[in-house]
Amino acid sequence: MMKRSTIDLWVGVFVAIGLGALLFLSLKVANLTSLDASDVYQVKARFDNIGGLKVRAPVKSAGVVVGRISEIRFLTDVYEAEVVMSIDARYPFPRDTSAKILTSGLLGDQYIGLTAGGDSAHLKSGDTLKLTQSAIVLENLIGQFLYSKAAEGPDNADKK
Repeated sequence: MMKRSTIDLWVGVFVAIGLGALLFLSLKVANLTSLDASDVYQVKARFDNIGGLKVRAPVKSAGVVVGRISEIRFLTDVYEAEVVMSIDARYPFPRDTSAKILTSGLLGDQYIGLTAGGDSAHLKSGDTLKLTQSAIVLENLIGQFLYSKAAEGPDNADKK
């Protein structure tokens, strides 16, 4: 028969392994796993409106996560948001790459989508993307739709 202390030791080991697995899974779910700082290059992009974009949101190209957003700041001189992205060094992008803020599904989280251009020179750390498209804000779209329907009025609806 096993001694009580041996059983306690094995229970402790299994509890520690279980807690480690829970921590690992929670970091995976929360997208907090980090890219190694030596394996990334940083690229900036400016947007008129970033919507609900957050730090640590993914940067994707063709649906593949190629990086993460590392910093978001407001530029008071031009009244725009500047987003700093950490891109994995395994994925070199041309200098004329474009960035747009997209949404996962209808009401999902926002992320940056990169579309590669055709330039032969690649982006270097510290470069700024020139071609950007801001977030589409659902409230603005609904407001524009309702305003255009109201502008048509009942008189114009009958003439179709």
